[in-house]
Amino acid sequence: MPLAHKEKYRFKGDAFRWTLTRKAILDLLRRTSKHLSAREIYETLLKLYPGIGLSTVYRALDILARSDLINKLDIGDGKSRYEYRSERKKAHHHHLVCTKCGKIIDYSDFIDEEVELFTEAEKNIFSKYKFRVQDHNIEFYGLCKNCR
Repeated sequence: MPLAHKEKYRFKGDAFRWTLTRKAILDLLRRTSKHLSAREIYETLLKLYPGIGLSTVYRALDILARSDLINKLDIGDGKSRYEYRSERKKAHHHHLVCTKCGKIIDYSDFIDEEVELFTEAEKNIFSKYKFRVQDHNIEFYGLCKNCR
């Protein structure tokens, strides 16, 4: 799948070069619904690009996350997970994280209600602390249906 013009534009404004590794990672994350670790991304790309290094993947993931092209998820198990970041409203979601098996489920059932709630919360946060919220993440921790 070719890189969207908007993504090239967003990345071009940064001080980073657009490399084959960064493009390959972005393409991989765009094509999957899984929340992949750096090691999983590396092992997948290694099959296509035998010369790729794990440290290169880590650096590329960091740059892509700082460029807001991917989301970095820290779910408390010591391994970051990554997912493609879409700008479409429907793509906004939170996560249900199973504390037993580590499964991550995307959750977006109450997005309209959440927008209203968080818009008000962001106004209050700015009013009280002069802190402008740019983004947020919510993870719910518990047991999935298979682990209960």
